[in-house]
Amino acid sequence: MRRYGETIVKGQRYRPRPGAYAILPRDGRVLLTFQDTPEPEFQLPGGGIDPGESPLRALHREVVEETGWRISAPRRIGAFRRFAFMPEYDLWAEKICHIYVALPVRPLHPPTEPGHEAVWVGADQAIELLDNAGDRAFLTSYVGAFGPR
Repeated sequence: MRRYGETIVKGQRYRPRPGAYAILPRDGRVLLTFQDTPEPEFQLPGGGIDPGESPLRALHREVVEETGWRISAPRRIGAFRRFAFMPEYDLWAEKICHIYVALPVRPLHPPTEPGHEAVWVGADQAIELLDNAGDRAFLTSYVGAFGPR
């Protein structure tokens, strides 16, 4: 599995942290989430898969929490891993990121995850805004193969 991001800290123990994330294209734009803490950054909507939860259930839950949007027809397109410190959990994590493409169907309500904002941007701008190299790589590949939808 390809790795992106920070260099592994020698001697540091990392806990596996699987997650599900979505590329959400619509009318030439992409729905991102902006998280203001612990560091302000744009991300693909998604997050951790809870114990006993399926990746698809986690994807639907996380997208609603971070964007307020309901999604349909998720299709897994790949995965990557990255090693990072997650200050909000005081956790050194090996993040295993499962990436999906899904259709944003309709907004249900504002994001319920504190510090998150749903943001629609053009596909090329989304690639530039994403802070995570793995997210950027998957969105770049998707846009290159299919164009913004």
